[in-house]
Amino acid sequence: MTRSAEIFQKVKQGTSTVIIGYEDIVEDYLICLAAGGHILLEGVPGVSKTTLAKVISTLIGLHFKRIQFTQDLLPADITGHYFFNQKKQEFEFRNGPIFANVVLADEINRAPSKTQSALLEAMEEKQVTVEGTTFKLEEPFLVIATINPIEHDGVYSLPEAQLDRFMIKGKMDYLPKEKELKLLEMKNKEWKVGDLKAIDDSIFNIFKTEINTCRVDGSILTYIRDIITETRIDEKVILGASPRAGEQLLYASKATAIMAGRNYVIPDDVKKMTMKMIPHRLSLSLDSELEGISEELVMEKILERIEVIRKPVQ
Repeated sequence: MTRSAEIFQKVKQGTSTVIIGYEDIVEDYLICLAAGGHILLEGVPGVSKTTLAKVISTLIGLHFKRIQFTQDLLPADITGHYFFNQKKQEFEFRNGPIFANVVLADEINRAPSKTQSALLEAMEEKQVTVEGTTFKLEEPFLVIATINPIEHDGVYSLPEAQLDRFMIKGKMDYLPKEKELKLLEMKNKEWKVGDLKAIDDSIFNIFKTEINTCRVDGSILTYIRDIITETRIDEKVILGASPRAGEQLLYASKATAIMAGRNYVIPDDVKKMTMKMIPHRLSLSLDSELEGISEELVMEKILERIEVIRKPVQ
């Protein structure tokens, strides 16, 4: 049993004292945190997206900030800006909300592309550049972006370059009836998110160490390569997965393994993460869209075609 698996169970247990359900999203959060990725969440209002992010950040001991994206939000509102300090008679930089360990970009598709692009450098390089000066962000750094699937007025589509920077796309649907009843029963009692405490101050370092020591066989690397390249030649796809997608699939598969208590990756780790990581990066042909074919279905068919080639022991 890896320490990451023990932490995962403790985070799930701590989260369950405040939020009912969404255990898979908790795992996605931890995988992105361990693998250095970011997560895009699709869900209607009121399903506890913000609360879940706050709770997990508290349990892991990370600095959390939330940005409400609107049509008039400016890039400087995210990254920060220079202001003139009259007392010191000099310009000083004021940090924006991007300077945190966990940043919730709420309803990111409400802001225009120029504002959305303010996140691109931060998500990829873990830094921001303002007026020619580069500022390093805190480590770890995780962006949790949310979109409302039922909103169509006053929203903007996310560019492919930005979608490719999200390691995982998850969905938070309504809870089943039984779990929603448990939620009401829990809310009927007195509880406070602020009562939660961090499980361990060194969680990120534990994740990082076990990710680096997790073993990946050459056949697994070939399997990941074949999955990525197959998306580029599939007749239903006009834009397949990028090399970045392959790298992130490798890191996420290692994170999945250590969360499961193993220090080695198996093909099922790759398959599991492929369905969470690749579909939102694909652009389908017009004919496929007219036929009602989804990115998830295309990815399932690709996985059926690709086999893991076992290498003989030398």
